[in-house]
Amino acid sequence: MESLLAAVAGICLLVQGTGAETGSYLYQPSYCMDKNLRGPAEAYLPGPGDIMLATDNNLFWKITHDMAFAFEPHGSGIFFSRPDGSLAILEAGPNDTLFIRNLDALPHLAEYADKGPVWVRKRRVPLTEEQSCRLTQFAVRQNGKFFALGRLGLQLTPFRTRGPLRTNFMGKPHGDRFSYFCSELVTESLVAAGLLDRENARPSATYPHDLFFEHSWNPFIESHYHLGDCWYPPARWTYCP
Repeated sequence: MESLLAAVAGICLLVQGTGAETGSYLYQPSYCMDKNLRGPAEAYLPGPGDIMLATDNNLFWKITHDMAFAFEPHGSGIFFSRPDGSLAILEAGPNDTLFIRNLDALPHLAEYADKGPVWVRKRRVPLTEEQSCRLTQFAVRQNGKFFALGRLGLQLTPFRTRGPLRTNFMGKPHGDRFSYFCSELVTESLVAAGLLDRENARPSATYPHDLFFEHSWNPFIESHYHLGDCWYPPARWTYCP
């Protein structure tokens, strides 16, 4: 057993040091953001429609998210299948960039795991072929667009679409936009794939916090978002158990 553990540890160090292909493991799901690893860890093969959530230990993001009452986690993305069958993550502003990217799934998760905790909300039931196709088409169209830095900044002002009353009427889906911030893009993706009702979705009023927990501080989102029906609670992801 000691030899086995030493071998596993050596492989993990090799992965960290060389950027080689990573492993993929999920711990037991829970609506808790306490950083605990709830064992046992299980091998995880991502699937289209799974949702990634991550917290960056950068103090800037903690302060600005707290000021906007967005809190943790700080980022989100969604898994999809590329036209060639490879798995990718669609994310707006990955690694503090100003663009939307389709990134190789496991290497991208490993990058985030080196900076802070990463969670995945796995689908309870895999997407249908049609749902996956619609998600792929949407994700491919967004690749290379801009991160919505200006509209993200509005979350710190009274002009945002999120509020106790205004979210009833504002923040609705737009389909293809010129730019998105991270949780807005994930929510628009869910609408495009037919996984979230267009009438009840509020992409520009949705934060990663809403995608993580089953409850929201926003009354409209609290009433209309029921992700737990189709996604498991968040589970911590690591590339080495």
